[in-house]
Amino acid sequence: MQLNREAYKYAQYYCEENIWHLCQEKDFRPYDRNVVVISNANRSCALWHQRASITPEEPVFWDYHVVLLYKSNGWKVFDLDTNLPTPTPISEYLKSTFRDGAVREEFRSLFRVIDADEFVKVFSSDRSHMLTTDGRWQVEPPLWPAIVRNDKSNLMELIDMQKQSVGTVMDLFQFEAVFTTELA
Repeated sequence: MQLNREAYKYAQYYCEENIWHLCQEKDFRPYDRNVVVISNANRSCALWHQRASITPEEPVFWDYHVVLLYKSNGWKVFDLDTNLPTPTPISEYLKSTFRDGAVREEFRSLFRVIDADEFVKVFSSDRSHMLTTDGRWQVEPPLWPAIVRNDKSNLMELIDMQKQSVGTVMDLFQFEAVFTTELA
């Protein structure tokens, strides 16, 4: 399946909302799909090959990042913020994006894997995490309405890898073992 990232809703710095919309696209519905929330206890993860980077060889330090993982002739990653070809086979994405040997432990990522349909049902963000202390936007929000359920935002809960929440939390080694094997 060849996909053009420009065909999908996108707002820079709102990866969680981008992926929430992407999960509902007809192009992805026939496949097994998972949402992967990437963060760590320090909320500072080093990711390479991000469009926000000055150069692909310099990492971006995200407090969190969210991507779509889907199975089509093996697992593929759809990351609207990568400068790698999209979609990217998972082994290539992991090798290029996460360089655990090159970063201190406090910058290593953890991965919360959530079934995509469940993510669509439970995800809620009032975008308050993007407001400064004086109430101004750090980055202008998307034009579409915020995704809020029951007047409660749960984005910070999904990012907190210590917190019991939906999905399964894994380190890079566990994540690779689950999704890059021949049988995955």
